[in-house]
Amino acid sequence: MGAAGPEDDARSYAIGELADEFGLTHRTIRHYEDEGLLAPAREGTARVYSHRDRARLALICRGKRLGFSLAEIKDFLTLYDADDAQLEQMRFMQRLARRRITDLERQLQDVQQTLAELRTIDSQISDHFRRNGITETPNNQEDTQP
Repeated sequence: MGAAGPEDDARSYAIGELADEFGLTHRTIRHYEDEGLLAPAREGTARVYSHRDRARLALICRGKRLGFSLAEIKDFLTLYDADDAQLEQMRFMQRLARRRITDLERQLQDVQQTLAELRTIDSQISDHFRRNGITETPNNQEDTQP
């Protein structure tokens, strides 16, 4: 994929184009606009998104995928607009990323502990079934009854 040229910077996008490209609903994109994350131009009642809006939407989607709140994403985008060298933006993002890493590591430990407990329960039940001559339900079938 080549570098963006001047014609790419001048290109405009309809809400439907961006919705399709990013797998979002029109309502979601309008919500981002209501939250001050996007500011498309208007041609009559139609929203017209610029290359800059598209880039911001890509950052919003990435931020959401990484688990950041809209408020955090908005702060990040505000710093991006205010700091040409992007030093404050990078500091802010590093703090957010480190906090998110800590949160995810804690969640991962919780999930690992829960899995270990569930495996212990499963093993205890299997042992109980074997001792009583009961055939287990295969792992790939879900029980629909308690």
